Amino acid sequence: MRNEKANIKVVLVVTIFAFLGLSLSAQAAPPNPLAGYTIHVTAPHIMDGEVIGPFHHFCKPINADIIQCILFESTDPNARMTEVEYMVSKKLARSVLPKWSHRKNWHDHQQEIETGRVAILNPSDAKSQKQLAEYVGKTDGIIFHLWPHGAPIPDGSVGIAQSVGHWEALHGMVSESASAPLGGSAGSGKTQLTEEDFKRLGISETAGSH
Repeated sequence: MRNEKANIKVVLVVTIFAFLGLSLSAQAAPPNPLAGYTIHVTAPHIMDGEVIGPFHHFCKPINADIIQCILFESTDPNARMTEVEYMVSKKLARSVLPKWSHRKNWHDHQQEIETGRVAILNPSDAKSQKQLAEYVGKTDGIIFHLWPHGAPIPDGSVGIAQSVGHWEALHGMVSESASAPLGGSAGSGKTQLTEEDFKRLGISETAGSH
């Protein structure tokens, strides 16, 4: 009898949590910092001389100079968040960073895009992909690797991952393009973004000063 009561309690608890979960998911989420990470890009990185990835970047421009990205190993709903990346306009990054820090820790996104290793998955239309490639090509990036490759959990160590193209350039290696990047090279056929384009890409402020 006691076991039956315990089983009934477990069923009730599970039912209540399931109901609450459905109720909460049915409600529209209030405005929060996680909203707007709609830009989806994949690219490999390099850590300690080893190419890892490609990582799925979900990005959101927070102003005209900075794009924030949360990086996952896959698009699985329970994928591990392994890295974060900040993309900063070259004008800003190169005016505040010491040259040694910029050279060691940061990478040029136009250089990375031109390696052909970057794939733009969202936006999905060719025109928007080209415009996004051009926009991101005007930024430098820094990647913080938070979950050591192959480790079961984060252990407190933080590394600076690099773009493959920048690492190859630093080591005197010639980059060979695996394929043409979606949207074309950031350095070819440049088109000025309009206010409508910025809104469509989720960019709240234009980069008119760049």
